[in-house]
Amino acid sequence: MEKESFDVYCVNNRKTIRVNGGESLLEIYRLANLQLTNRPVCAYVNNKTEELKYRVFGPKDIEFLDTSNPSGMRTYVRSLCFVMYKAINDIFPGTRLRIEHSLSHGYYCLLDNQNAIEPHSIEKIKRRMAQIIAEDIPFKKIECHTDEAIKAFRKQGMFDKIELLQSTHQLYTQYHTLDGLADSYYSWLTPSTGYLQAFDLVKYNGGLLLVPPIPGNPEKPSPIEPQEKMLHAFKEYLTFNKIIGLSNIGDLNKVVETRQATDLIKVAEALHEKKISKIADDIATRYHEKGTRIVLISGPSSSGKTTFSKRLSIQLMTNLIKPVAISLDNYFVNREETPRDESGDYDYESLYALDLDLFNKDLNRLLQGETIQMPTYNFELGKREYRGNTLKLDEGAVLILEGIHGLNPDLTPQIEPHLKYRIYVSALTTISIDDHNWIPTADNRLLRRIIRDFKYRGASAQSTIARWGSVRRGEEKWIFPYQENADAMFNSSLLFELAVMKDYAQPILSAVPHNCHEYAEAHRLLRFLGYFQSINQREIPPTSLLREFLGGSSFKY
Repeated sequence: MEKESFDVYCVNNRKTIRVNGGESLLEIYRLANLQLTNRPVCAYVNNKTEELKYRVFGPKDIEFLDTSNPSGMRTYVRSLCFVMYKAINDIFPGTRLRIEHSLSHGYYCLLDNQNAIEPHSIEKIKRRMAQIIAEDIPFKKIECHTDEAIKAFRKQGMFDKIELLQSTHQLYTQYHTLDGLADSYYSWLTPSTGYLQAFDLVKYNGGLLLVPPIPGNPEKPSPIEPQEKMLHAFKEYLTFNKIIGLSNIGDLNKVVETRQATDLIKVAEALHEKKISKIADDIATRYHEKGTRIVLISGPSSSGKTTFSKRLSIQLMTNLIKPVAISLDNYFVNREETPRDESGDYDYESLYALDLDLFNKDLNRLLQGETIQMPTYNFELGKREYRGNTLKLDEGAVLILEGIHGLNPDLTPQIEPHLKYRIYVSALTTISIDDHNWIPTADNRLLRRIIRDFKYRGASAQSTIARWGSVRRGEEKWIFPYQENADAMFNSSLLFELAVMKDYAQPILSAVPHNCHEYAEAHRLLRFLGYFQSINQREIPPTSLLREFLGGSSFKY
């Protein structure tokens, strides 16, 4: 029987293409004769990310993606990681590679073979990676019974992957091979190694830093920006994870299955309290020795800054220091004076949306013991008002200022450095899917925000995901460049939280319509959450930072 041809719609050029059925996306890309700036590495098919080897058997909407798109960049980076693993395995067989987290515009990696991180060894690995890319070796996808995949991974000593597969109880499993070497990634790869271009590999603080290209510019590696304080914060938690024997999702799932989740929650919450107490003690010491009077708290969206501030205030009071909170929102300039972004919209994320002169004058007057008139910003009218509220900084009190610009030196240029204590708060996710698949900290924060926005603001996951790109761009511009200015870093993530958020997030994400762009991200997050065994939220204390997003907190927001 003769097959009937059909049309597929190419979003990139808004044209339909007649196909016979069974063509791969790569073949359809060639038929479309697209003139894209960069070579695509994957595609959206009906708003779901697919590899370029995906075959089409019916009408579809197809959008080809390069590294300027986050899905494309993730595809590129995963493929580059496999090439690195292959090169390390070729030169130092049996060496265990662990890709920990993103850092300094790259990915921080640890090897259990110290010889492999000597400068001459790194150069060998880098040259071998370049050879593998030049040979344009295909990534081969294998779908089989999970037991067969476990056999393949056991042969290579990849027990982290075995533990994950055994804990997810899936009948079938997909994995990839590169020139006979097996590995698994929780989403797609490029068709072959030849799709990869720029990268770098350098020695970095006891490990390696794998550097991908600049997003949207595959011919140039990203510039490395040292983040020593951030790395130290990560390493503290990685050491803690190692001590309690919990580094990957497979470890966490085993904790759930053996009914030890309650103990894990207690230990993780205790670690948070200990860290907050230590920061409060440090502030108290500086208060007495240097006269520090202002605590500036910054961090990206959904990092838990508000709950951290409240718990820090309690610990400060145990040090006989009275915390006094000031909202930076009250110092917004009048709406007509607000700067605009590249789209012409009001840019409330900009530092210059604040009246910096007035803010610094009020701070200086407070530090001198004067009483100030506190402004209130009327968001309906877009104007600053005075309603008779006053503030005086008494003896034994410190100001607590929470806001995204807290670590930016241009926020408080008129305040002497010794008077300020700066804290950076972020959810530095230290648990991984397995040794070669890390969990981006941004994914953790996005899930928190999706749950919070739905519960407290009536916002759908679709609308939260739609805004997330803008939020991330604001963070890159106004928060991340200043994080190393911090006197202290607080990791707000909790080892168990993704297993708790799973049951909250799944129904919200499942409601995202299939006919919108945001479905691709919702589908990706749902697949990711599928790796976790659920933990019931009832064991989480009311003071937990996670309660800021789930509800049930004993704090008022």
